[in-house]
Amino acid sequence: MDVLDDILDTLNLRGAFYYRTDFSPPWAVTVPELRQAARFHLVVQGRCHVAFPSGAAVDLGPGDLVLIPRGRSHVIADRAGREAPPLETVLSAVGYDGQGVLAVGDGDPAASTQLVCGHFTFRTGADHPILRALPEFLVTSNAARAREPWLDDVLRLVVRRVFADGAGSAAAVTRLSEVVFIELLRAGIGVDGELRTVLEAFRDRQIGRALQLMHAEPARPWTVESLAAAVGMSRSRFAERFSELMELAPMAYLADWRLQKALSMLDDPRVSVQQVAGQIGYRSPAAFTRAFAARFGLAPTEYRRISINDADRPRGNAGHP
Repeated sequence: MDVLDDILDTLNLRGAFYYRTDFSPPWAVTVPELRQAARFHLVVQGRCHVAFPSGAAVDLGPGDLVLIPRGRSHVIADRAGREAPPLETVLSAVGYDGQGVLAVGDGDPAASTQLVCGHFTFRTGADHPILRALPEFLVTSNAARAREPWLDDVLRLVVRRVFADGAGSAAAVTRLSEVVFIELLRAGIGVDGELRTVLEAFRDRQIGRALQLMHAEPARPWTVESLAAAVGMSRSRFAERFSELMELAPMAYLADWRLQKALSMLDDPRVSVQQVAGQIGYRSPAAFTRAFAARFGLAPTEYRRISINDADRPRGNAGHP
């Protein structure tokens, strides 16, 4: 089993929309916060400056991509120090309706900045050490892409599909952008700190194997002892190494992951709460309901009702960066 694929599938990673820009200088936009989402900006032509409320900033050139986890607010501009009106103000001023190119300014097209932008979403309640470890932003430079052929090929295909603008382009780019997110994590480009440590767990021969076992059979009555034996480690060394890399004890990780699987399974109205409880390792629906409510603040049946209503609700304009 590919653990990373299982995690992102269970957390319901979805490319929500895409758009392309044509910004002629001078220009600047303040992009608002968007919870349960990760934004990205890929520079096709020109340059841009991206600044964050923390004071961190990055300059991007052709081929560079910035991923902004957790939908943090940020400013994108042709250069630092520009006054940056809110996104809604910019959209209203240019009459952008979410279709086609978001064009700002009327300067020399050769000097404009062209971006491919979009975001990814996760289901409400989605949580995992990977998401918690994501930094304020991740930058993938054009040079770094050259060392990761899969990622580079996908990004080139994204750009080609966006600019082809033919039938099915939107759907194709949405799916490809999900692949981009996965490949960014796999490559670990520009990663340091907590995320580097978590990704190391997936590559570790013994801890990675333990994660595969838990993800392949979450309902199995695993213990620290049984997992340690399965990967050829002592109980104490396994528990220490797992906690060091995942920043979570093995049984705490398993308990959290079972409830994430429950969120995913509850999206299917054909599966009863009792079936969900059994398939993720709870001895009774009552025990499952108590654990679920303690973690998410509502009972599984209530979560399912809200989830189904949200799925049926019409989507708003998808034209926002």
